Amino acid sequence: MIRKKGIIRWGVITAAFITLLLILWNTYSFFQNYKDEERIKMKIWAEASNTLNDATLMDTNLELPLLILTNNTTIPIIQTTDNDSILSMVNIDEKIVNDPKKINLFLKKLKSQNNPIEVSVGKHKQYLYYGNSSLLVKLKYYPIALIVIFLFFTILIFNFYRSNKMATQNRLWTGMAKETAHQIGTPLSSLLGWIEIMKLENVSPAITEEIEKDVNRLEVIANRFSKIGSKPQLSPTDIIAETQKVFEYLQYRTSKQISFQFKAPEHPILVMLNDELHSWTIENLIKNAIDAMKGKGNIDILIQDGDKHVHLYVSDTGGGIPRNMFTKIFEPGYTTKKRGWGLGLSLTKRIVEDFQNGKVKVLHSEMGKGTTFYIIYKKA
Repeated sequence: MIRKKGIIRWGVITAAFITLLLILWNTYSFFQNYKDEERIKMKIWAEASNTLNDATLMDTNLELPLLILTNNTTIPIIQTTDNDSILSMVNIDEKIVNDPKKINLFLKKLKSQNNPIEVSVGKHKQYLYYGNSSLLVKLKYYPIALIVIFLFFTILIFNFYRSNKMATQNRLWTGMAKETAHQIGTPLSSLLGWIEIMKLENVSPAITEEIEKDVNRLEVIANRFSKIGSKPQLSPTDIIAETQKVFEYLQYRTSKQISFQFKAPEHPILVMLNDELHSWTIENLIKNAIDAMKGKGNIDILIQDGDKHVHLYVSDTGGGIPRNMFTKIFEPGYTTKKRGWGLGLSLTKRIVEDFQNGKVKVLHSEMGKGTTFYIIYKKA
């Protein structure tokens, strides 16, 4: 089905492109034909002008030459001698006619537009230079306008298709998130009951405490999915405390071959956040860093307090990201791992930018040395 839609889409694009080429070719052919017809008209005009110039008082049949001369109201004409001395001018603005510099420039323009028509007057030769009519000028720029219109509608259709596709994907993500939260909730309730039974039967507190931690962790995950499936509520939250909480949780459960470092101001910094979604953001970035370092290296988190914004940096000493992939890594499904859905960074971007009004990007990355992710939030 998807393949069929792709074939139809490319078929429509190809048909539109071929149609555009045919219109451009027909326009060019019409332009050339009309240009040739205008040259014929100018030759007739030159003959009519010569007829009037050679006429005597005895000639009475001059209506046709006069009609030909007076009917030209759109084509500019300058008639010169063989040494470019101007003899007459037709259909030229008076401001140009009265200015010698402008008329010389205008003559050069006419020379560049069309080859002159040679007129013999006795033993001397004269040259008739003419420009393009207003219709020819419009036809000249018509293909450019057509291409611009075609590109405009192509971009419009592409953006519509892309936004429609993204809206469909968002609805799918929303439905999956809500369903996941619902499915996790049922066994969680059962597990909480079993924990209470284990406590009543005097099972080792160390065991029940660890199980309870994991169940609480599952509750957090279920809450995350329920919130990602709808618009979450934001509240003034100390970003330092919430970030440090996730940092310490993952530090405790990660290999000792990874060195963790956390730096932040000692005073609280309030930001409009959802604490569960923010913890998911930091968790995704740290886990992404751990994968990039293959379980060995350094992870640094730095929080800086600005005048109106708070700046958060997550750095690692992994393999790095090519510059041309800085934006692509945030696309759903993109992953370099053999196992993985490629959703971590995509979810991070959605949480930060769509839900919490922040910005996230790859600030710096060097192949073989590491990567720094940057998040900025407006302070509450």
